Amino acid sequence: MRLGSANTYDRALQNLYSRQTELSNQQEKLTSGKNVNRPSDDPTGAAQAERALTRLARISSDNRSLEVQRSAITLAESTLGDATSLVQKLRELVITAGNAGYSASDRKSVAQEMSGLRDQLFALANARDANGTPLFGALGSASAPFTDSSGGVSFNGVAGQRASTETSIPGTMDGQAVWMNVASGNGSFALSTGTGNTGNLWTNTGQVLTPASLTGHNYTITFSVVGAATTYSVQDTTNIPATTVLPAPAVPPSPNPTYTPGQAITFDGLSLVANGAPANGDTVQVVPSTTTNLFKVMDDAITAIGDPNLTSSQRAQAVGLALTQVDTGMNQLQAARSQAGEWMNRADNIQDAQEGRTLQLSADKSRAEELDMVKGISDFTRFQTGYQTALQSYAQVQKLSLFNFIS
Repeated sequence: MRLGSANTYDRALQNLYSRQTELSNQQEKLTSGKNVNRPSDDPTGAAQAERALTRLARISSDNRSLEVQRSAITLAESTLGDATSLVQKLRELVITAGNAGYSASDRKSVAQEMSGLRDQLFALANARDANGTPLFGALGSASAPFTDSSGGVSFNGVAGQRASTETSIPGTMDGQAVWMNVASGNGSFALSTGTGNTGNLWTNTGQVLTPASLTGHNYTITFSVVGAATTYSVQDTTNIPATTVLPAPAVPPSPNPTYTPGQAITFDGLSLVANGAPANGDTVQVVPSTTTNLFKVMDDAITAIGDPNLTSSQRAQAVGLALTQVDTGMNQLQAARSQAGEWMNRADNIQDAQEGRTLQLSADKSRAEELDMVKGISDFTRFQTGYQTALQSYAQVQKLSLFNFIS
């Protein structure tokens, strides 16, 4: 086999270039601390690192959104706490206004103070976060979800509540559910004395004794006064024609029950207590509860307390109804505050989970692209030795000339 000196020279030079490239690449890896500096270094590792990097960027974006949402819900929770305090103060004023020793001017002063609290509460309902987004805007985008007009407070937003996801919580609360959906009466039925009553009659707000027996019908309780005896009867006015509930139908007909102030009147699963001295023909209306709003409850209470023309019985009825409905509205605010607190806890859990995902993805990215420094230094030493060997080989090949052997 014959080998030319030119071929040997080319091979030695190519080996030198190859060793030099290996050493240079390894030196670059040591300097950057990465095993993959460009996709051509390791296409599979580069793809894995890029995938992890994309997911890390998505988590970072989700975390920024979560912080905005958490800030808004934290402010909403604080606002609901302030609102609950205002409603509690208003409730105390309602109780104060029921004092029989108060004069008309005293009650007017109480009504004015209640009106100020009501205006503060309305301002809280339209509160916004640092970005100018209403805290209780629900699904709508109105700059002021609530408006106050001569017809009362109305909700301008789109009712509904955004749902939480694995990486987010709602950024606003449903103002319709928080402030507007307050049940009238005791939540099951509402009582009112007839507008044509001439006696001194009032009732409490009533209670449900047997939920399964409730019919959801309208009833009229009519009082009859004959001499010193006062009786009453109850008719179901939803039925056409109206049917008698009390006294219970019997043959022969039963006498009407006797009215005793403070004694419960019970029928069809509900109970109420009437007080005072009704006149002949006075009535009490019983209707199913409807939906009102917290501001309407306050407006009605303020109007009733500040009205000097109401009789003591009408005022007592208005105060009792206001207390019951204010308590219902306060419970609704407290429930909404609890929901906000649950979302804040959920945000903490989401953040913890995202931190765990970040650590995992960072580890995956590190394994895919970062250099094992111990192995890197070992490889660098090996490549350096190979490069020095190639240099020495090239130097020896350069001496392979015929003139070196001609004396």
